[in-house]
Amino acid sequence: MTQSFKEVLAWQKAHSFVLDVYRTTKCFPQYERYGLCSQFERAAVSIPANIAEGYRKDGIADKLRFLNIAQGSLEECRYYILLSKDLDYITLEQYNTLNQSIEEASRLLTAYYKGLKERHVL
Repeated sequence: MTQSFKEVLAWQKAHSFVLDVYRTTKCFPQYERYGLCSQFERAAVSIPANIAEGYRKDGIADKLRFLNIAQGSLEECRYYILLSKDLDYITLEQYNTLNQSIEEASRLLTAYYKGLKERHVL
């Protein structure tokens, strides 16, 4: 059993994704600072933040609800990655890096969600 949300692999990968997003968005056009950058960063931060918040919830339903919110934010970020590429704000290499990072986070978040759900009969 883990002692902290920081030990959860899904949180670690989601946190790493957030860092990738911030490194990427600082190169976006200045006029996007309060538009796409803000939306992308907020959605990215929501992923590990909801994993962390759900970690300490007592009931399994609450835990799963927060993980599901994290999954929704992750999907939102998938769109922002595509939009950033289509607007030519990121290179193909940055696009691939962000996609790889979000895929790793997604796989681990899905496994964490399923593992919790399977251990508890709702």
